[in-house]
Amino acid sequence: MSNVQNQQLDINELRKKVSEIAGRSAGDGDSPPVSLNPLARQVANQLRTGNHSPNIIIGQLQLLEFAGLVILGCIVSILASEHTVGSLLGLFAIMVAGAGLTGLMLYALDLYQLPSLRTPMTKMPRILMAYTAGFALTVLLLLAFHPTGGSSWLTTAMWFVAGAAFLALERILTGVAIRHWGRNGVMERRAVIVGGGDAAKNLIRSLEEQPDNDIRICGIFDDRTGDRSPDIVAGYPKLGTFAELVEFARLTKLDMLIISLPISAEGRILALLKQVWILPVDIRIAAHANKLRFRPRSYSHVGNVPMLDVFDKPIRDWDSVAKRIFDLFFTVVALLLLWPVMIGAAIAVKTTSKGPVFFKQKRHGFNNETINVWKFRSMYTELSDPTAKKAVTKNDPRVTPVGRFLRKSSIDELPQLFNVLNGSLSLVGPRPHAVMAQTGDLKYADVVEHYFARHKVKPGVTGWAQINGWRGEIDNSDKIKFRTAFDLHYIENWSLMFDLKIMFLTPIRLLKSENAY
Repeated sequence: MSNVQNQQLDINELRKKVSEIAGRSAGDGDSPPVSLNPLARQVANQLRTGNHSPNIIIGQLQLLEFAGLVILGCIVSILASEHTVGSLLGLFAIMVAGAGLTGLMLYALDLYQLPSLRTPMTKMPRILMAYTAGFALTVLLLLAFHPTGGSSWLTTAMWFVAGAAFLALERILTGVAIRHWGRNGVMERRAVIVGGGDAAKNLIRSLEEQPDNDIRICGIFDDRTGDRSPDIVAGYPKLGTFAELVEFARLTKLDMLIISLPISAEGRILALLKQVWILPVDIRIAAHANKLRFRPRSYSHVGNVPMLDVFDKPIRDWDSVAKRIFDLFFTVVALLLLWPVMIGAAIAVKTTSKGPVFFKQKRHGFNNETINVWKFRSMYTELSDPTAKKAVTKNDPRVTPVGRFLRKSSIDELPQLFNVLNGSLSLVGPRPHAVMAQTGDLKYADVVEHYFARHKVKPGVTGWAQINGWRGEIDNSDKIKFRTAFDLHYIENWSLMFDLKIMFLTPIRLLKSENAY
């Protein structure tokens, strides 16, 4: 390839190849259980606690500055003169517009970037310049739309000084906090390097040279040994093999996998991606040393180090916040509307058969974690099967008469609303399956190799597969394949509107269900 430097490729082709390989490999069975070595387990235990996303911190800072400028402007103006209710509303609207304009000025001058936030004193002239421009526009709005505000030049000067002092003090304190969080590992992106040797060494050196680097390298994983991949690379230990990487990532709060293999090693990269794409992390290929050039939109950067974006973590940062608010709001509404139904179901279960009202079952949750999911008990206590190895079938003698109605109507699932409140479930997402669930003699992961990719997001009380008819008994391999395909479609196309559509279609589609026993 003499013209390799000029060749433009699409990273989507790489993603397609991974999916094709995963699909062709379905049915090969799970890999044997992997045990981490003591060093890798020690590092994993240190990284169990979560970290603060830089994007979330920056967003919170923007909200704080916006609210602070609005409140300060209103207080100074109200203290300076008397206002009627109508004039107060007009004043508030102008302050909101002015604070928004100031925020836009700060954003335009790159003052919401981490390097600027870490060193506020060096950026203070630009901060005050952005504030002055925003303040001037606010005063113009005030004169144009609120000329009876009665603000004197002295009041205007006090207002300007108060806002400038607020921004300066707030930015200095924010800089102190961000530097402190950086030193203590609270605000960082945690990454592992996949692939060792000189390529990993050069990548680490390039990352360490970046002044605004927020990447914390947690270790290196590589299948090779010996001189080609020593145990220590650039001061970082090799923690295990590619197979052990999956287990390590499930035990920790990782943000990113950076592959340091050359792009020409297509076979090794595809084999690796087939193992790790099921994880809820960003997957990048370090491109700083590659001569092959992809389309610009495929790249992201850590400082000046280019990365090929292969997979992104789904439902991240503010999307996850929005989804959590969505869950809490509609769950509270559902509980307020459905509490009579839940009390009636509890009474019916308790009075018609011996045993507890609720049934607890261990199921797969986010990132393959084990969670406890609650349901109204629908089986005779002595015949219940917490492992779900034997699926419930039509006219199953283990199911009580009341339980049959509860399962058919999905009322037995309503206690899972409390799972949503405690955060182990979402309202909408791939339905959680029992840990030991299987079809025939095969576990679901033995039938669909990329089955665990459905755990890249929180499981849900209802989901895209369920409203499309894929609920109830899974008595053949095609059913779990189709269910997984619908779940992956949901993950790849998630939006709040998609969640809303699924949620409102759920009661309609459940009435037509023929597969729930």
